[in-house]
Amino acid sequence: MKWLTLISFIFLLSSATSRNLQRTARDADHKSPIAHRFKDLKEETFKGVTMITFAQYLQKCSYEGLSKLVKDVVDLAQKCVANEDAPECSKPLPSIFLDEICQVEKLRDSYGDMADCCGKADPERNKCFLSFRVHQPDFIPPYQRPAADVICKEYKDERVSLLGHFVYTVARRNPFLHAPAILGLAAEYENALKSCCPESDIGACLDAKAVVIKERAKHIGVKQQHGCRILDKYGERTFQANKLARMSQKYPNAPFQELVNMVHDVKGVYKECCEGDMVECVDDWSELVTSLCSKQDIFSSKIKPCCEKPVVERTKCIMEADFDDKPDNLPSLVEKYIKDKEVCKSYEPNHDAFLSEFVYEYSRRHPEFSTQLILRVTKGYETLLDKCCKTDNPAECYGNAVEDLNKHIKETEDVVKTNCELFNTHGEAEFLKGILVRYTKKMPQVSTDTLLEIGKKMTAIGNKCCSLPEEKRMSCSEHYLSIVIEDMCKRQESTPINDQVSQCCNELYSYRRPCFTAMGVDTKYVPPPFDPMMFNFDEKMCSAPPAEREEGQLKLLINLIKRKPQMTEEQLKTIAGGFTAMMEKCCKQTDVDACLGEE
Repeated sequence: MKWLTLISFIFLLSSATSRNLQRTARDADHKSPIAHRFKDLKEETFKGVTMITFAQYLQKCSYEGLSKLVKDVVDLAQKCVANEDAPECSKPLPSIFLDEICQVEKLRDSYGDMADCCGKADPERNKCFLSFRVHQPDFIPPYQRPAADVICKEYKDERVSLLGHFVYTVARRNPFLHAPAILGLAAEYENALKSCCPESDIGACLDAKAVVIKERAKHIGVKQQHGCRILDKYGERTFQANKLARMSQKYPNAPFQELVNMVHDVKGVYKECCEGDMVECVDDWSELVTSLCSKQDIFSSKIKPCCEKPVVERTKCIMEADFDDKPDNLPSLVEKYIKDKEVCKSYEPNHDAFLSEFVYEYSRRHPEFSTQLILRVTKGYETLLDKCCKTDNPAECYGNAVEDLNKHIKETEDVVKTNCELFNTHGEAEFLKGILVRYTKKMPQVSTDTLLEIGKKMTAIGNKCCSLPEEKRMSCSEHYLSIVIEDMCKRQESTPINDQVSQCCNELYSYRRPCFTAMGVDTKYVPPPFDPMMFNFDEKMCSAPPAEREEGQLKLLINLIKRKPQMTEEQLKTIAGGFTAMMEKCCKQTDVDACLGEE
């Protein structure tokens, strides 16, 4: 297949014009959605994104098998470009892709119950297919890079095929990664080949760059999946409020209405990407980035270098760009939002418009706050106005708003300060133990392995965020904690943990982290009957590699707390001291098992 030519210039020409991204207005101008997108993206890019789409739906299919489906869709697109009134040309793009999938022979043999999705009507059919996607599936063997000299020769002789297989490989392993990100990773991969193939040690050079690309894929995938989850579970209002807070922090000099329009467009494109509609996702994302770059003077001076890069590299650069410097001498918000006696007259006609402007003004003044904290402050202010605007003297009622809202700020600042002090003073190992103790007490019903996994993720957040300058710690830590908590809440939906976890998972998006932090010991928990295998001491505890020994000891700690969740800090220290002394004594003996049994 001769496609993905010029992959490093993906989106070229597709971004030449900037149009209104409101989908209804857009589609009204085009009889045939597939013809419209094909003309926008041009054949090579259209083929590449079509391959991504099929690879994410049909993760078990071979590259050759999917190439046939890609050809069918491209043939239809070309037919529709020639005649937009032809049969099937007016179909929505997602329906075209799903119809193609539902015609695959022996779909049930490979995908089982997923074949039942074909019996549903759209959009339920698409939701059904999306539910069968598997992140990093074990039915796909780990990627084995060809020998360094082979890969460089293949890049030189068969560049199109090599990059096509890369896109296919990444898409089927990362079915929630949006197509613009996959195309960006392909450009990074090509740049790695260009810089490594002339090196003396090609393998070492490629391995180092591969680690970075894999980490980026994982990092972007987690963030995008989290964004989709917010949109799906909490709705457009929460998604847009979160984006508005972040973009107001990043672009504090941009006019309010420009940011509101940009957030609305981001939401529209994100929706397309989350629904697996990757052709429209790529086309519209490209337009959005072009629109931002065309207005860089009013958005931010920090994105100027990004907008000078090849189009496919712009997104990564813009995402990683620093926050712009906030304007000098911004007036205090107290006058407008608290001391003004007529606040209710502004609030009552249109709550959302009033609160959006509050989010914008508050965020651009506080780049050091997390977006979740800004949403909590906004929600607190909204609740106060809802109450006060019904009273005889609203101004007196909301006059103490600053004190009320400062409680949210103090709680968040204290959590970050306490945890980063613990991490930076006592180190990673002790921090992990502290997390395991706290979270095993909160939810002892969770399996030992899962608790250890959660503990390690939270420790990684400490490692990443507590090394940053103080003004970036809160935003970093609460963002990543929200992702870990959302993952726990997703598990809770299929396997309920306990009442207090259910309660926190049903909180508003921005209130879940404080709810988990404040959660105490699960008093309703009844420990299971004693199982000696939970505390199995044997010679391996002395002979195993250090990392394995450490993990074994952490599992013992979790199991100990599961037995006695009410255990105090002092009791834990005493037991830990006894355990250490026992290990030091027995690991020196010739018959380790006998010593451990006796101790």
